[in-house]
Amino acid sequence: MKVNWKATGGIAAGALVGLGIAYVLREKATPKPDYRVLVSEGDLQIRAYPPIKVAETVVSGPRKEALSNGFQILADYIFAKSREGEKIAMTVPVMQDAGNPMASDPPVFDDEVEGAWRVRFILPEDLKNPPAPPPGISIVDVPARRVGAASFHGTAHDERLEAAEDRLRGWLSRHGEEAVKADPEYAFYNSPMIPPPLRRNEVLLPLM
Repeated sequence: MKVNWKATGGIAAGALVGLGIAYVLREKATPKPDYRVLVSEGDLQIRAYPPIKVAETVVSGPRKEALSNGFQILADYIFAKSREGEKIAMTVPVMQDAGNPMASDPPVFDDEVEGAWRVRFILPEDLKNPPAPPPGISIVDVPARRVGAASFHGTAHDERLEAAEDRLRGWLSRHGEEAVKADPEYAFYNSPMIPPPLRRNEVLLPLM
């Protein structure tokens, strides 16, 4: 029997797309901070965020590797693998920014390893008293703030993050806005199970 590989490939691709859409719908239902949009133009926004509570860790190394390692450390806390007690509900996005050691538990960085990256999980709004974290994780209250945001879909390569940052800084400058710090924050909304074209990524700049 002759196999129609073209048709078979089309069915397989359709199944993958369907699976990706199912994951996207499920992840869209994952809780996230309820920010207000103050100004919007295409994929650029100025937002007002309420106070949030985060679990954070600091990991040294290249950005992608640090994000993966930091995610695993925080996931073990969230899912009660590195502590006793119940699991905590997962939220999005996962946050990352450069070189901000925790004041309460400063890590020691190897000078031969590239950089230091803070990775953050936003804790559920109704979780008033988070479980005590293990060493290497801090629970931090982030005050209400205004943030500039540039969104894009696809794989979050460094070049795409830098391009989104440049676009955001230019747009904010034309609106008379100034960032609080030099380094941006990154926000990642999807798991690796989501096909790259459906992934949502953001570059954030806290504003004065």
